[in-house]
Amino acid sequence: MDDPKAEIRKRFEKYPGARTEEDDGSIRFLPSSPEGFVVEFHMDQDKYIVAFEGWHEHFRNVDEALNCLAFGLSDECRLKIVSRGGKPHKWIVEHFCDGEWISDSETGHLLFQFWRSPSVDYRQNALIKSVQAS
Repeated sequence: MDDPKAEIRKRFEKYPGARTEEDDGSIRFLPSSPEGFVVEFHMDQDKYIVAFEGWHEHFRNVDEALNCLAFGLSDECRLKIVSRGGKPHKWIVEHFCDGEWISDSETGHLLFQFWRSPSVDYRQNALIKSVQAS
């Protein structure tokens, strides 16, 4: 694929509600509600990074990266954010399967206020509606 950003624009033409920001090496999808989260696609030669706020994944395969991007914008994905002392320190990506949320992967900071009580916030986009929800 010569231009992943052009492919992203093409795939998301059918979602007029999608709000994006672009620069030379990335495209960001802004949440459509306060319950959502930012989804980013970064390119660096033959490497790609998809980020959901503090969570991120590295890819060498552009199709896998694009699938992850779409997943983050779907209602089958949820981001669990754990904070301590009001500061987020862990981001867990979950997927909806057979009526329950299942953790997929997580990213976190090594240094955080471990002595503070944790609080959990869930964020979810719904730009792409799943077949399961129907």
